Amino acid sequence: MLHVRRLIPRGRMSRTLSSRASNVLASLDISTTHEISGVYDGEWRGSGELVSSICPTTGEVLARVKTATPEELHAALERTREAYTHFRNVPAPRRGEILRQIREALASKRDELGALVSLEMGKIRTEGVGEVQEFVDICDYAVGLSRMMNGRVVASERPGHSILEVPNPLGVVAVLSAFNFPVAVYGWNLALSLAAGNATIWKPSPTTPLCSIAVTTIISRVLERNSVPGAVASLVTGGKEVGEAIVESQDVPLVSFTGSEHVGRIVGKNVAFRFGKSILELGGNNASIVMPDADLSLAIPAVFFGAVGTAGQRCTSTRRLYLHRNIADEFLDRLQKMYRTVAPGDPLIDSTLLGPLHTRAACDTYDKTIQHLQTIDANILTGGKRYGHASFSAGNFVEPTIAIPKSVNPKDFIWKTETFAPILNAAVFDDLEQAIEWNNAVPQGLSSSLWTRDLRNLGRWIGPNGSDAGIVNVNVGTSGAEIGAAFGGNKSTGWGRESGGDAWKQYVRWSACTINFSDEAPLAQGVNFPA
Repeated sequence: MLHVRRLIPRGRMSRTLSSRASNVLASLDISTTHEISGVYDGEWRGSGELVSSICPTTGEVLARVKTATPEELHAALERTREAYTHFRNVPAPRRGEILRQIREALASKRDELGALVSLEMGKIRTEGVGEVQEFVDICDYAVGLSRMMNGRVVASERPGHSILEVPNPLGVVAVLSAFNFPVAVYGWNLALSLAAGNATIWKPSPTTPLCSIAVTTIISRVLERNSVPGAVASLVTGGKEVGEAIVESQDVPLVSFTGSEHVGRIVGKNVAFRFGKSILELGGNNASIVMPDADLSLAIPAVFFGAVGTAGQRCTSTRRLYLHRNIADEFLDRLQKMYRTVAPGDPLIDSTLLGPLHTRAACDTYDKTIQHLQTIDANILTGGKRYGHASFSAGNFVEPTIAIPKSVNPKDFIWKTETFAPILNAAVFDDLEQAIEWNNAVPQGLSSSLWTRDLRNLGRWIGPNGSDAGIVNVNVGTSGAEIGAAFGGNKSTGWGRESGGDAWKQYVRWSACTINFSDEAPLAQGVNFPA
């Protein structure tokens, strides 16, 4: 994703905000008249490059944020490391209590934060509020987890010995989040990291700094009330240079990165080079497969939401649609009728279902993909252009698109490449094995979905000959995961896991501790080494 930055002279801001924007910012105590500090490590600061937060709906400048200088980043890393040495000694249930208070603080501002997500990122109001609810939910999860982050006792072959597998805090966890989920992804990482006894340093997308500042402000107040160093949850806004410095820092044993496959390869390589750990959440390119026995009254709305929701800007958005020949025509006819009901609008209005793409660069990517579809003589059933109405000219609005490429070869560019926009490519298959082969043939492996009422199809789909994605759904769309299970994908999606399940085990360091409580000192495997 390309990020547009605008350099602005320092000083008081001379502009007039729309009332829709000023009301949202005021509800979260974000200044509409002054430059905003974008660095927090126990104190708010920032004297680096000024970046603008641009509303994708109206094109107006929402705020100007003072990002981190190299010196401020270095100081923030040092303070975060110092905060970790304090927080690791806080009993885990006490850490859970702090998380409970963070949960309550976020919940009290859920609607306001959700509106800010809609304002700055562009997703519709219900999705913005739902994203904040996801942060609230993972805090609930982590409160319970704080009393259950257990090791285990392993039987020893030696008399009078026991082996313990012991988890301990890891250190500083860096979270490099993307624009499309500017609140929830940080929440997944922060909640588990704090429960484990770590400190975090958050580097958000340069295009959604206000969401990170608002969230950090709420969390910092909870930490302050509990006499916990604010740098336990540090924030550094900035561009590529800030991210590179964090990734290369020896003081950061774990880097959680959400973003493109291209940048993810660089992050993974650089972290591995210094023997750090990484959690990578990268490209999706997700497919839904619809069998002839599927309940179309469930499948069609799910595909509709998967492809159009968040204007196609979810990691789990439905990009590929594979339809059995017996139901393909009916399915596409009914799906097109749903598409025709969609009208773009202000994402802050409850009735809006389609908001804007996040940046002008995203619109350019959409245009290039449409041009490519035209070049290869794909049948574009609906959509295929930007909205031209004057009321949308200042925003980044594009038409949700359904296309049928002539080639069904999954190695072709149009199938193997993820376009982060509401473009759905469809193909027709004759048997499930063929559809599974197409599903698995692309480089990415995040989410997948099979629609069927045949138990035999279900067994094949979730088994060793089925989908190779990290999320393998049945009669559920590709998009909209819950926090209880681990979230993540395989192959070029990065193999990372966040949120629920066993994801917490990545945020600790593990030690195998053999304890001898006998009067003898035998060696393992019967080795005899007389002294």
